[in-house]
Amino acid sequence: MIKLAVDWLRRYGCGVVLSEQLCQSGEMPDAIGWKRRCHSVVVECKMSRADFLSDSNKPFRQNPEMALGCERFYMVPRGLVTTGDLPPGWGLLECTGKKVELRRKSRCQRSLAGLMFEMNLLLASLRRVEIRIEPQTITEFLKWKNRLMEYNGGVCPKELTPSQEEPNQHLINH
Repeated sequence: MIKLAVDWLRRYGCGVVLSEQLCQSGEMPDAIGWKRRCHSVVVECKMSRADFLSDSNKPFRQNPEMALGCERFYMVPRGLVTTGDLPPGWGLLECTGKKVELRRKSRCQRSLAGLMFEMNLLLASLRRVEIRIEPQTITEFLKWKNRLMEYNGGVCPKELTPSQEEPNQHLINH
């Protein structure tokens, strides 16, 4: 179900998506993605009613100010949860096989503390990437096209879009 959540977040417009990454607050969202203007979307996957009900006992559910996500959704098998069961502001995604249906939209509800926890989650994830690509830094890794162009005498191969022309929805002002 987590793979379905990740795929749904990508279709929902999230350009950066992480799954099952522990946050400093103790929250480990099944999937979290970011859209334009740092708009985050959390999806919590629940396979059983007991798992759904026990989720409300977690500290970041008891104190939503600590929670991640501008938008928050539960993803469940069809019929497991009704919209009346949801905490205030939460949306509902229902799965039937590999099909995901939006049953209720979420309200924007992230706090400043939640944003800081999200930044910590993103920075910790970037650090894990940097450790894996050493001895390069993330900056060097991201500039691979520049090195390729140097190797090709300053010409970008036809098959590649030059870095400065790559679309990046996270850098567009709205």
